[in-house]
Amino acid sequence: MSQFLWGSNKRYNDFSGHFRKKFNGRVQKISIDAGFTCPNRDGSKGVGGCTYCNNQTFSPGYCDLKKSVSLQLEEGIAFFSRKYKSMMYLAYFQSYSNTYASLESLRALYEEALVHPEVIGLVIATRPDCVTPEILDYLQVLSEKCYVMIEFGIESHRNESLQRLNRGHSFEESVWALEETGRRNIHNCAHLILGLPGETEEDWLNQARVISELPVENLKLHQLQIHKGTRMHREYQQNPEQFHMFSVEEYLELTVKYLELLNPRIIVERFVSESPDKLLVAPRWGLKNFEFTAKLEKLLEERNTWQSRLFPG
Repeated sequence: MSQFLWGSNKRYNDFSGHFRKKFNGRVQKISIDAGFTCPNRDGSKGVGGCTYCNNQTFSPGYCDLKKSVSLQLEEGIAFFSRKYKSMMYLAYFQSYSNTYASLESLRALYEEALVHPEVIGLVIATRPDCVTPEILDYLQVLSEKCYVMIEFGIESHRNESLQRLNRGHSFEESVWALEETGRRNIHNCAHLILGLPGETEEDWLNQARVISELPVENLKLHQLQIHKGTRMHREYQQNPEQFHMFSVEEYLELTVKYLELLNPRIIVERFVSESPDKLLVAPRWGLKNFEFTAKLEKLLEERNTWQSRLFPG
């Protein structure tokens, strides 16, 4: 096949290529910490947060709760504009659950970001149980004026795993959130972890089938990682036999199989997560994201396979 169903020569529906076409240029997310929390942290549904979560693993230096949304954007844009002169920006509300507040508060924060002349839209990371019809209706109206994506932390399609992770929501709530977002034509992204304790390869491949039947537009995958200072780190120290830490080769094999089952319309944004070395316990691959992706693309080519090759649709 010289060209695939998504209209490029890549063997998977590539997010960066999709974005460059959509915006006719380079787009960069600027991460923002706007001071949100989560219902499994503040006591509404639980305390302690997700067992794997250490927000330091993905918060850049310019993300500082003491700084306003506008100042964080200014500093982030200044950082990236030194590298790339021609760039458009999305305000990425990233830390914790960024719809977990009153609509009035959300409107003030989002619209403060959109006032910046170089910001063309929003990416809002949240949980599926932290969106309401009222919030989604507001974001639908906003999405008619600028780009809006809601990034849902779904993590697993198995309720047993979600309970073990202290997520405080069910997969059925994830399905509802994706369907309601899709119904309103708001862009969405599903975030999923491969390698959770208690799950098997059969579970992960079944996850690809399940996700393929839902209105998922973009997908972020990553391997299970153990981070210092988390409850999962303590569990790993106490019962390491309950955790299987993928080697690079094992995870490459799993990713190929997962892609083969995945609906071709789903755009893949990420395959792996890259954490700061000082916070990472395991697995310690010593690979950058782009290096893993290059290995994956080489393997897909060698095996003459591609995303959706085994998708029944």
